[in-house]
Amino acid sequence: MGASAATRLRDRRCAILGGAMLQRVLEPEIMDSPEEAMAYDAMDHAEVNARFCQDLIEFASGTAITEGEPQPLFRVLDVGTGTALIPIELCARMHNVRLLGIDLGVNMLNVGRANIERAELSHRIALAEVDAKALPYQDGAFNWTISNSILHHIAEPARVVAEMWRVTAKGGVLFVRDLARPDQASDIDRLVERYGGTPPENAALFDTFEHQRKIFRDSLGASLTVREICVLARGLGISNDAAMTSDRHWTLATKKP
Repeated sequence: MGASAATRLRDRRCAILGGAMLQRVLEPEIMDSPEEAMAYDAMDHAEVNARFCQDLIEFASGTAITEGEPQPLFRVLDVGTGTALIPIELCARMHNVRLLGIDLGVNMLNVGRANIERAELSHRIALAEVDAKALPYQDGAFNWTISNSILHHIAEPARVVAEMWRVTAKGGVLFVRDLARPDQASDIDRLVERYGGTPPENAALFDTFEHQRKIFRDSLGASLTVREICVLARGLGISNDAAMTSDRHWTLATKKP
């Protein structure tokens, strides 16, 4: 198959997977109040975070050694780290990574530092207040550049993906996952009902529960479609297509040549 035919086939695949009717509705780039940070941290991310780390390790197999000696040190950048739950989960699975988590949410980072100290991982995980649209790191500074559910906060996500690609070392891994914007408002309602949790029996917790559901609903409406992230990545010279990896997430995973 010639290059043009392969490109047409890839375009058709992305269009089928990602053609959406709902328009993207942006939400604030920074979740920066103490209440928002605590509400986010209180949400049950355990299953999603575990799946993210497992899929990352499986995709990157052959580029990391998790058992035996010697173990090369892998420098990992987590973009939009929030309260540092992904770095903590990844450190629990791998002993040869050192992570830098960045975010613009000061209160998110404060909660993240407390989480890291509680996990006794301050010697392996560092956090910094950094704008992902202008990373202050050298080209190829990190073996792995990862991000989970940050692009839907960004009005111009191409700037962030370009920076993540730039700081990823040759032979390294770019692994980005985010929510996928559904086709219809009814699909958002269905996902919120399925994954938004069960109303608490304690009435005092109901406002927090409703706020968490609103965060999830707004995030779905602000997210990119599969087609949008495919087009974005190709415009940056990233050859791999994103693909749906759950009923509410897409993943862009590639190794830098």
